[in-house]
Parts: sequence; C-alpha cells; structure tokens
Amino acid sequence: MRSFRAENLSALVKNIIDINIPEAQKNYEILKDKYPIVITRDLTKAKKWLKTMARGSERYGIVASSQAYRLKPLGIDVRVQINPILWFLNGKEDVRSSYYLEDVATEFDIQGLELDWTCVTWNGDLRMTKNGWDFNSFVGSKWQKINKEERKQYLKNAYRVLLTRARQGMVIVVPAGDDEDPTRNPKYYKGIYDYLKSIGITEI
Repeated sequence: MRSFRAENLSALVKNIIDINIPEAQKNYEILKDKYPIVITRDLTKAKKWLKTMARGSERYGIVASSQAYRLKPLGIDVRVQINPILWFLNGKEDVRSSYYLEDVATEFDIQGLELDWTCVTWNGDLRMTKNGWDFNSFVGSKWQKINKEERKQYLKNAYRVLLTRARQGMVIVVPAGDDEDPTRNPKYYKGIYDYLKSIGITEI
C-alpha cells in the first residue's frame, strides 16, 4: 500500500505541477479510492473532514507554503515558528500539536517527514492563469511577481513537498478570497481551484 501510494501520488503531484491534465486525471482515478484527495474553499469543512477521516491515533495537521503570508486572515500565520517536536509528537490535548489544527507547518518543517492526513492550504503565491503558473512573493503590503527561474522552481518544489506529505490522504483548501481585500483578490484563487477541479478532484 505504501509503495502504491508513493508511486502514484508522486506521479499525480508531478503532473499537477507540470500542468499535464490528462495524465493527472489518470493518476487521480487510480488513487482516489485507496488514497482520498478532496478540495474545498472552506477551512472549517477541511478540518472536520480530517477529523472524520483519521482513525485512532492517526496524525493530521495543516501545512502551507512558507510564502503564504495572506492566509493570516484565516488564522493561519506561517511566520509563527512551530516547535517541530511538539507539533509532530504531542497528543490531541496539546494546543501546540498538529492535532489542534491551529499551528501550521511549512515545507521547511515537514520536508522528509509525514503525517497520516494533511490539510494543504493554498495561497496566492502560486496561481494558475490561462498562460500557466503565475509566481508571486508577498513583500511589505503587496504581492510582487517572481521573475527569476530558480525562485520559480523553488516555489513549485515547495508545493511539491506540501502535496506529498500525507500517508493516507489529504484535503486541499483553496480560499475564496475577499473582494474588499486587494491582497486576497478572489481571482488569485479561482484559477487554481478551477484547475484542480478540472483534474477531477472531488469537492467537499
């Protein structure tokens, strides 16, 4: 099962990042019954899904890009450094543990490690447009385009890490955005949500 998951999830994530929709659709069809992957616009729904799916001591948590600064209005602040030992090992009664679904781990915290179930929370740093990926960095009080190829590759790799950390399954949250907040313009998120839906990923 672990080998099945690792091989097929790796292929799915590669094809998502490479924008190879036909192959990603095939990968998802192979995976979906044994390894649930769902999407939502609602973080509260995502948290409930995690708790419903996890059995016994199976561990779950929220992960996000280290550049996802504008998740802060959702209560997700990637600038707050977690204690990895407490986050990965402590029990459900500890507010510092991953189980509490308050503190978020970034690609730096979780690289090389796994949870049973993850909530991958997407932000406006990596957007999907009709021309492909749009790479952005939040500096000061506004988004700036990323133009250097190595930084673009780094951001794609960050999402590759985030999307491959779950042993059992994951929920991907793509926020709805806010018309009154120019740093969270709904159009930043709509493209990625529509893209993931086009692969066939189930909505909850």
